[in-house]
Amino acid sequence: MVGAGIVGLASAAALARAGRSVVVLEREPEVARGITSRSSQVVHASLYDPEGSLKATLCARGRELLYERCERLRLPHRRLGKLVVAVEEAEREPLLRLFERGTRNGASGLELLDRAGVRRLEPAVHAVAAVLSPDSGIVDARGLALSYAAELEAHGGAVALGAELETLERSGGRHRLRVARRDGSTETLSCDAVVNAAGLGAERVARLAGIDTAARGLRLRPCKGDYFALAPRAPLRLSRLVYPVSDGPGLGIHATLDLGGRIRFGPDAEYVDAPSYTVDPGKATIFAADVRPWLPGFDAAWLTPDQAGVRPKLAGPDDAFRDFVIAEESASGLPGLVNLVGIESPGLTAAPAIAERVVALLAGF
Repeated sequence: MVGAGIVGLASAAALARAGRSVVVLEREPEVARGITSRSSQVVHASLYDPEGSLKATLCARGRELLYERCERLRLPHRRLGKLVVAVEEAEREPLLRLFERGTRNGASGLELLDRAGVRRLEPAVHAVAAVLSPDSGIVDARGLALSYAAELEAHGGAVALGAELETLERSGGRHRLRVARRDGSTETLSCDAVVNAAGLGAERVARLAGIDTAARGLRLRPCKGDYFALAPRAPLRLSRLVYPVSDGPGLGIHATLDLGGRIRFGPDAEYVDAPSYTVDPGKATIFAADVRPWLPGFDAAWLTPDQAGVRPKLAGPDDAFRDFVIAEESASGLPGLVNLVGIESPGLTAAPAIAERVVALLAGF
């Protein structure tokens, strides 16, 4: 396994449960330090993606498994619900399409609300209509990831931290990996199967294996998203996630809550050449303007820079929908290599279901 984010650790734990001997290579000094730790930590209800897509089906299945795991292991989470709001009459039609798509995708308990229904649930929010998704929620993403790491180790697996993959080749019917350690040493591993769960590094790992990522449509387009936190003194209270109806490369600037009740706004969507995690304080005015239609009177002075994350998108800003790539590469002459590429949102929610798919793909190896 290459990559100790939530998807890699969930897959590694599932493989170890199935009796496989598993080692996870992670170049960072800690697990879940990349995309996982910089996400919104939202548990999605499968509203947005096309019916039958991997994103939709794995999100729906993953949500069930994620909540079951959190309840069984008493991991911090809250099924607090989400409002997707239409602020003007022209947005009613796309809102209805979202409701219908979510229903087909298995998002349970969806409700269409009128203006009075929105005001009853969230008095601060202005909207002519909304979709209420009661199964949306939040989770301690790092805590969830650590639970998978503990399960992996309990089944005899291991996580090698500070271990960066340098080469990956097929030789003698097995995969040979050369790994560089932080102390400057290198070591070689030989294994029957490799799972590429490297997140923003997944395209690089696929190239190391000899795959023409351009020809296969596996070029990643890093997309940066900034978050701002609501100042504690701000005269605003929300008890649910609140999203606008979106037509951009992301889901629009939306309001999320963390497990301590802190409100954050974001992320925006900015395609970048390389990952960057600084947040420009000057964007506060842009964020405030974006949310003011559904939070009237919102003041940019209420915002302080929080964190930034980078999504490993396969689709560029003007491209059509791109699904997760989850592929066992026997057809490319690399049996036992599973590529997980473009695992962006709703990857956190889908992680337990992606893990099931990985186990099934490697059943014969």
